[in-house]
Amino acid sequence: MSKLTKNQKLALGKIEAGKTYTLAEATEKVKEITFTKFDASLDIDVRLGVDPRKANQMVRGVVTLPHGTGKTVRVLVLCNPDAEAAAKEAGADYVGLDEYIEKIKGGWTDVDVIITQPAIMGKIGALGRVLGPRGLMPNPKSGTVTNDVAKAVEEVKKGKIDFKVDKNGIVHSSIGKVSFTPEQMKDNAREFINTLIKLKPATAKGTYIKSIYLSSTMSPGVKVDAKSIED
Repeated sequence: MSKLTKNQKLALGKIEAGKTYTLAEATEKVKEITFTKFDASLDIDVRLGVDPRKANQMVRGVVTLPHGTGKTVRVLVLCNPDAEAAAKEAGADYVGLDEYIEKIKGGWTDVDVIITQPAIMGKIGALGRVLGPRGLMPNPKSGTVTNDVAKAVEEVKKGKIDFKVDKNGIVHSSIGKVSFTPEQMKDNAREFINTLIKLKPATAKGTYIKSIYLSSTMSPGVKVDAKSIED
């Protein structure tokens, strides 16, 4: 096991062992225990009482964070020529079709989100081996396959993210930056958790939200009291 760094020891020393913090306290604590020289991401991990192996207990969705992600999101729109102008006006970083499909086939994936139209999916299917492992494959469930590409671009730029429970029943996502105010961090976390609650599968039994942790890049996790979400 690797030795803890000086900053890691400092961070752990500021977290009370076994304590569960309110959401407001947790956001303050994450700022306090972050020692990175860069603007670290604010991460959330929520363990759900679901069995992801069952199709009717798969939790997947999208949420628009009130204060955005704090990241510059690079968007590629693959669309027909008649939609190109609207996509560019909405803020897409790259717009086109065949030339970008060829670039992707060659290994280019220097974007964060790809948005396309339903009519284009036939051409994009062949890119699955490149885009799939990188989480870039457009999907109707995440709103990245749509005829209104301009609206989709605007939503992504404003802070719309998609998420999915993993095989261990945990949903992990970045929901902001540590440079955000505690209130902004709290708003984003609350919106994310409330969205998860709305997506609770009817077949899920027992406790649905089992645990919530907030952390930043390289920091330890701070346990959040689920009952404090609405405070």
